[in-house]
Amino acid sequence: MPIYQGGQNICGASIGVLCLESYFPKPPGHIKNPSSLPFPVLYEMIDGVTVPTLLNNPTPDLLNPFIKGAQRLEAEGVRAITGSCGFLALFQKELAAAVSVPVFASSLIQVPLAFHMTGASAPVGVITADSSALTQRHFEGVGAGGVPVAVQGLEHTNEFAEVILRNARTRMDTDLIEAEVLDAARRLKRETPEIRSVVLECTDLPPYAKRIQEDLKLPVFDLTTLAQMAHNVSARNGYCGLMPWG
Repeated sequence: MPIYQGGQNICGASIGVLCLESYFPKPPGHIKNPSSLPFPVLYEMIDGVTVPTLLNNPTPDLLNPFIKGAQRLEAEGVRAITGSCGFLALFQKELAAAVSVPVFASSLIQVPLAFHMTGASAPVGVITADSSALTQRHFEGVGAGGVPVAVQGLEHTNEFAEVILRNARTRMDTDLIEAEVLDAARRLKRETPEIRSVVLECTDLPPYAKRIQEDLKLPVFDLTTLAQMAHNVSARNGYCGLMPWG
């Protein structure tokens, strides 16, 4: 057996997650539900930073707690770091500069990938928690400033907005959430029929990605599938298989 340096409290997690403080349910597909992923993850809670705070008042003083959290995750040995809210795109560059492991702070980092994968000829559809809070700075933060996008928000919904955006209660009806998300996806396609891909900004949306894809019949990118890619590139496994007899 090799001799290891040690110094970590917990070992074996490939992806670290910087978590906003929230107590509503996290169905399978959510990055804060560890059963969503086929590998172990490590969570770092950023106490006191809620979804409404990050969306509505993203002041520079929020950055330091996230940097310290990222550095703690790196010290525990994770191979890559993400966040539990797509609006952390604002801090992508600073977080990546603060640690030596890869950082994908937001699902929005996939917007250029989605654009070029589908011919670089049509806007990328983005479904976000709150379109009024999603700015050009968020896209620029993840290198997507020059990519055409069509944005559809969920700020005018009932269940989603009350539970997630306003933090009014923790009880959540996932059937209602799914209906509101599908309605937003259909509206996005109806208003911008030329889109050829969809990126789900919000970490709460991957549980409904399959239904969105069935409706729109388009590639759907989200944080959970991005985390799996980051795991695969930062914690590679060897291949095994057959070759012809020598």
